[in-house]
Order: sequence, then structure tokens, then C-alpha cells
Amino acid sequence: MLKFYTVLFSLCLLSGNVFADGAPAGAGGAFGGLMPLLIIFVFFYLFLVRPQQKQRKEHQKMLDALKKDDKIITSGGLYATVVSVNADVVEAKINDNVRVKIVKSTIASVILPQNKNDAVTPEIIKK
Repeated sequence: MLKFYTVLFSLCLLSGNVFADGAPAGAGGAFGGLMPLLIIFVFFYLFLVRPQQKQRKEHQKMLDALKKDDKIITSGGLYATVVSVNADVVEAKINDNVRVKIVKSTIASVILPQNKNDAVTPEIIKK
């Protein structure tokens, strides 16, 4: 990462030195004028676009790994248990007699139990 910052810093200095005193008027005009713009595009790609693509791939991987009896949270805030998984739709159980169909892309996260034997159950219900 240090090498990246060194290269980025040197490119910034290169674009500033093109118009230094004593340099001919036309020296590096097109390249020197585009350098700050290229640096901005590289910055946006590295710090905004790539992390978003990585997050989207992880979310898609999570959705592909959904299976029966997984506990999920939807983007609307509903807690549910997966009953069946189809191509784009998941049938989930909210309560004993309440089942809903949820579009896969609206599932925000999967809740993992702490231990294999320990289900996610509040203390009030356990007693």
C-alpha cells in the first residue's frame, strides 16, 4: 500500500512540475492537463467502486448459500426462518402460522447461532 501512495504522490508532483518556471509553454500540455483528472478517476475506482463491488459479491454469495432453517433479517427489519428457497423467492416463517414470500435481494443478513446446540431464543421463552 505504501508503494501505491508513493506512486500517487509522485504523479501529483509530476503534474505540478509540468508548468514550472523555465519550461517551454507547450511541454507536456495534454498529458499534464489530464494527470489530475486521471488521479481523480483512479481514486474513485480504488476507494468507492471496488469496495462496493466486493460488498455486492459477498451479499450475493450469502444469498446463494441460503438453506432451510436459516434465520434471516430482511431489509425491512423482519426476523424470519427460511422454509424453502427458490430461484428469486424465499418462503419464510415469521411465526407458527405466518409464512411470507420474500424476494432474495431484500434479505439483509443471516443470523448465525452462537453454538450448534444453542438456538437464538430469548431468555423469557426458555423458562
